[in-house]
Amino acid sequence: MKYGEEAIKEAELERWDNPSPERDYRIEITFPEFTCLCPRSGYPDFATIKISYIPDKYVVELKSLKLYLNSYRDKYLMHEEATNKIYQDLHQLLMPRFLEVVGDFNPRGNVKTVVRVTSEKKGP
Repeated sequence: MKYGEEAIKEAELERWDNPSPERDYRIEITFPEFTCLCPRSGYPDFATIKISYIPDKYVVELKSLKLYLNSYRDKYLMHEEATNKIYQDLHQLLMPRFLEVVGDFNPRGNVKTVVRVTSEKKGP
């Protein structure tokens, strides 16, 4: 197993203390090379994952996020399941003031899918 594969296999999301918890500010992260596998065909699905959040006590450590998102490449998940799982894991880890995760999946079979999961609180 190559070192990158090992790092992805052992990936765990990490959080850091928010350096400015007294203020609302938005963090936007784009991950343009997301892949997972179609649970029906086994073909790869490609997407851009967009994460937008207003932190409370914590922020996500970016390298751990990169490895975590790369760990989906061998998982058989529907678009909706993948996007909701990412949202759930980030929400549980960070408990942010606002969180939105968008799975913008590339077209396949002439069908384009965008899955948006948003917390109830609205941000700036």
